[in-house]
Amino acid sequence: MALGVKAIPFTFVAHALGLAGLVLVLVWTLHFRGGLAWEATNKSLIFNLHPVLMLIGLIIIGGEAIISYKSLPFNKDVKKLIHLVLHTIALVLGIVGISAAFKYHNESGIVNLYSLHSWLGILIIVLYGIQWIYGFLIFFFPGGPNGLRRESIPWHVVFGLTVYILAVGNSALGFLEKLTFLENSGLAKYCSEALLVNFTAVIAIFFGAFVILSVLSQGPAEDDSSYSAI
Repeated sequence: MALGVKAIPFTFVAHALGLAGLVLVLVWTLHFRGGLAWEATNKSLIFNLHPVLMLIGLIIIGGEAIISYKSLPFNKDVKKLIHLVLHTIALVLGIVGISAAFKYHNESGIVNLYSLHSWLGILIIVLYGIQWIYGFLIFFFPGGPNGLRRESIPWHVVFGLTVYILAVGNSALGFLEKLTFLENSGLAKYCSEALLVNFTAVIAIFFGAFVILSVLSQGPAEDDSSYSAI
């Protein structure tokens, strides 16, 4: 059931937090960690792609895809297309981001899938892919029968929000894991970089919270239709 408030103020805050998260993760990886690269002698530059692409992809763009129904003044079909395109971009960036982590580990002689963060990451990207495929087939092309679409809506919403909440939580876990490694390697616990990483994780969590608040709030009048996807 929707909250008795308009979604638009929550979406504005979410947009601002998303932009802040984008800036912070780029400052961290470009200024403090030396930059981004797919091929490099310094393998850490390869790893840097991972937090950037995962935060921008699954968290920020994925969140924007979710709130697109509550923030955009278009008709249902246009918003459905935007929703699909944004989720497609988020999924692709997520896959590339995970690939960057594997590439970094393989080229640095580090074992893969040894941490809770990595286990959850694989689970989340698989669930995200399943959600995308089902949503594409049922709500976009070729499109399921009206009855199936209506019955699928609540499950599509709940499943999508569950995967997104898991992604936000796992992103915070990833920032914590990386910061712990850096501090164990000599990074001062209260230095500017450590504070920046923690603030980035906090911004990601609050962004996710406002995405959920946006979904639970009342959308524009044109959202009232036979069905809509999350």
